[in-house]
Amino acid sequence: MAEFLVIFKDVILPIFILLAIGFTLHLKFQLDLATLAKLNIYFLVPAFIFVRLYEATFSFDLFLHVFGFFVLLVVVLYVIAIIVARIMSIKGGKRTTFANSVMFFNSGNYGVPVNDLVFRGDPFAMSIQVIVLTLQNIFLFSYGIFSLRAAKDGKWKAALGYFKMPVLYAMLAGVLLNAWNVPIPDPIWVSANYIADAMVAFALMTLGAQVARFKFKRGLYSVYASMSIRLIGGPVIAFLIILLFRLDGVIAQALLIASAMPTSVNSAVIAEEYKSHPDLAAQTVLFSTIASMFTVTLVIYVANNFL
Repeated sequence: MAEFLVIFKDVILPIFILLAIGFTLHLKFQLDLATLAKLNIYFLVPAFIFVRLYEATFSFDLFLHVFGFFVLLVVVLYVIAIIVARIMSIKGGKRTTFANSVMFFNSGNYGVPVNDLVFRGDPFAMSIQVIVLTLQNIFLFSYGIFSLRAAKDGKWKAALGYFKMPVLYAMLAGVLLNAWNVPIPDPIWVSANYIADAMVAFALMTLGAQVARFKFKRGLYSVYASMSIRLIGGPVIAFLIILLFRLDGVIAQALLIASAMPTSVNSAVIAEEYKSHPDLAAQTVLFSTIASMFTVTLVIYVANNFL
């Protein structure tokens, strides 16, 4: 019970405070959600990714382990999501948004503080989380955007459109400047950090504003299905992959906990930007975040006692 309360106070409560602020602001001022989404995608997220990649330090061997785990986890989740979507007769762009809500999990503003809490600031554990965060961001802002645009504009136009995204160049710049140890002038670095630090709060505020515009309904079966696959199926699949790869200790624990995070806030942001069932995306993020208060606590217990 004490551990449950600590997780709620240090992780869940701050997230919901920011959601509530966005919710209230939209009710009062009727915020332009399309503009908020653009500010996230074209301004805040590129700076966040650039800063995190430039600062990251980890060994190549660790990266390979985490990369293999991540790819296998995402592929299995995608297959399950598509099978479930077909069974539930979810089609077109809605199927894409449904699959994205299962594959993209909140490894940043949720996963990082959980990792820090569980492992008490252990640099090795945090480096694992940073790799997962990096891979998630690369995947979300490449395939995630491509899949949404392809459903509306066609695959060729979607592929060309991705090369106009600043996120791609922020990733490349962060990795290359880090690898080559290129110093960044202080004015640029300070500015980039200011922007990156604003990303989490702004993304959650945007989500709160998105939530404020729709009415809660009964029978949200696609939301419940997505939430179940993400919060229950994700950790179960991750546990099996950990056994398959024969991982143990901190790396096994960190990867299992990372897999238990709720649906990524940015999946709702890009759904809003590309008008691909944003209500479904926002509700999935909201409900999965609420439910994760219980499921993440359970996964932390399993990681601490069985790995």
